[in-house]
Amino acid sequence: MTRTVHCRKYKEDLPGLDRPPYPGAKGEDIYNNVSKKAWDEWQAHQTMLINERRLNMMNAEDRKFLQQEMDKFLSGEDYAKADGYVPPSE
Repeated sequence: MTRTVHCRKYKEDLPGLDRPPYPGAKGEDIYNNVSKKAWDEWQAHQTMLINERRLNMMNAEDRKFLQQEMDKFLSGEDYAKADGYVPPSE
């Protein structure tokens, strides 16, 4: 049976993650308040940010930037986009 959470990003009940994506309190918060749909979208967006902005995950400032953007993205706030990205039309 699929676990359901009230998603912080989409403000509705959606299927949740199978397990916390991070250890500790941050991972538990995401596990309890973010849907699988929102997390999957973040994973794709994160990859785009890393590639387009040439972020180096060995650099503490780049990791901090990505963490801040994740918090904004998952909370439904305005977040950084990849330069020049145009989402596909539906």
